[in-house]
Amino acid sequence: MRQTLSAAEARRLALAAQGFGRARPDRVTAEHLRRAFGRMATVQIDSVNVFSRSHYMPMFSRLGAYDRAQLDQLLFEERAPFVEYWAHMAAFIAIEDWALFNFRMRDMRARYRDGPDAWLSSKPEVVEWVYRELSARGPLRPAEIEFDVEHSRKSSWWGWSDVKRALELLWLCGDVAIAGRRGFERRYALAEQLIPPAVMNATVPRDEAILRLVERATRALGVATAADVADYWRIKDRRAVTESLDALVEGGTLTPVTVDGWESRDKPIPAWMDARASVPRRIDAAAVLTPFDPMVWFRDRASRLFNFDYRIEIYTPAQKRIYGYYSLPVLIDDRIVARVDLKADRARSTLLVQSAWWEGPPEPRWAERTAGVLNEAAAWQGLENVSVSSWGDATADLARALPRAARHG
Repeated sequence: MRQTLSAAEARRLALAAQGFGRARPDRVTAEHLRRAFGRMATVQIDSVNVFSRSHYMPMFSRLGAYDRAQLDQLLFEERAPFVEYWAHMAAFIAIEDWALFNFRMRDMRARYRDGPDAWLSSKPEVVEWVYRELSARGPLRPAEIEFDVEHSRKSSWWGWSDVKRALELLWLCGDVAIAGRRGFERRYALAEQLIPPAVMNATVPRDEAILRLVERATRALGVATAADVADYWRIKDRRAVTESLDALVEGGTLTPVTVDGWESRDKPIPAWMDARASVPRRIDAAAVLTPFDPMVWFRDRASRLFNFDYRIEIYTPAQKRIYGYYSLPVLIDDRIVARVDLKADRARSTLLVQSAWWEGPPEPRWAERTAGVLNEAAAWQGLENVSVSSWGDATADLARALPRAARHG
């Protein structure tokens, strides 16, 4: 029998699954970071650093201010428990989950290496050189293994050299792994130099891998449609996702549900919830989210959960932007109430609120609670001041709630 959830119940269930609503620790430890990562199962990476690198933000949103060096140790140090792969785009995963993506690595090999027209097959001398250098010298940056003048030139493919392109494609194929970063620049190693032998040598059939990934996704999402689950790991085989959902229902891991308002063409969209989860009575949260947070990274789901139409505008010409270059959703309790475009002006030790917009008519408490989030964000980034612009219908309210804040154009 299919259970029915209200839209608010589904929203609270989803937020709780992602770790929102929990009491924040007085001091964030590495164990808190591990547990938060475990609830999400993956953390997406993005290079934009106008406020903060994206992979640092989900922990801040859920746990509050923490020492980013602690997360760096978990992600980048030797024998780190997490590693990068193309999970949900470029993302961190638990290192023991590497083998769950064998099916994706095989697909990437078929695309980029095994076919007669595949790029890796067309550059055997570059690929051989990369293997030889990594085997002999261990983890290296691309600049440390550049091949020769011709193959070091920038190409049309993201402006990468042939060596950089070979490294990236070999990473997608699972032959190369990311052994940390210097700044934001990747260091590459042969996968067997980094991945534990038991994980490296594990063989996980495609159906089993997708079943296990679907289970991780439904646990992380709390309540989800098949499209939500497929998007979590960017699984293109929707039939395999549906079969996995059915198997998890039969095994008692998932419960079929109908969510009020989740409809397509006037018909309810089938959904599933974690059978172990219970719906919280309320969510007490105040956070700013990265655009690549699992709560909002899938636009259809953000619209269903929060009635929130979200698209970042970093690739939109400045004069055509509606909300700003890098607007971030503001979560208050179980609602997304605003979006703020933030920039860390480190030279002036100031958090710039470049624009701020309410999502619908604001409640009186929203400005004060959002102001608290902005003060916390500034302190976390080591910034002494906050300055609010005049662009957006929330800026005047936020300026009043931040009496010590400056104003800028």
